[in-house]
Amino acid sequence: MSVSSNAMHETVVEVPFWFDPLCPWAWITSRWLLEVEQVRPVHAEWRLMSLAYLNLIQREGKGLSPQYRAFMENAWGPVRVCAAASQKHGPQVLGPLYTAIGQRLHVQRRRDDPTVIPEALEEVGLPKTLLAAADTSEFDPAIIGSHHEAFDEVGLDVGTPVLRIAGRALFGPVITPAPRAEAAGRLWDGLVLIASTEGFFELKTTRTVKPDFT
Repeated sequence: MSVSSNAMHETVVEVPFWFDPLCPWAWITSRWLLEVEQVRPVHAEWRLMSLAYLNLIQREGKGLSPQYRAFMENAWGPVRVCAAASQKHGPQVLGPLYTAIGQRLHVQRRRDDPTVIPEALEEVGLPKTLLAAADTSEFDPAIIGSHHEAFDEVGLDVGTPVLRIAGRALFGPVITPAPRAEAAGRLWDGLVLIASTEGFFELKTTRTVKPDFT
């Protein structure tokens, strides 16, 4: 990991980051966190959450359109493959696999392409036998356990991304496009200050633009 010269001798902070590979906003935030790694003594620790579990089970599918409900049913597949990869090949594969999947889903805009997951597995050197996990609930307990680590703390009225800063789980930051270089570091500094403020709960504005993956 590369950090700025001022941070070379500082203790590296592990930052748990919960993601569902299908969420475009989590993808952008994850790219920001990778930028932060380059300018602050920070290291992303990739963890899984499930939009399907959140929306269909915890929220009981309330308020979902038929189209979005169908999307959520299909959302189990990618996160199950990620969970299987993590269990069978170690949690260190989650970061590279997330990047490989996200580049295809979000940057290349291949959200309905069934070849995305097989290609991503091949890119990071993982066996395509992991694809079978998409159609089984075998790895759901691991997904749900990881999910609860975040959402038991942050609550059910938010989604992904969730990350833990200064010992606190927070939803966000929801940003577009991802800040780069020192701008990414300044945003991190601000979030550390916010997370360290006793009694802080919410800071939000209405989204007026679509995700920018540049």
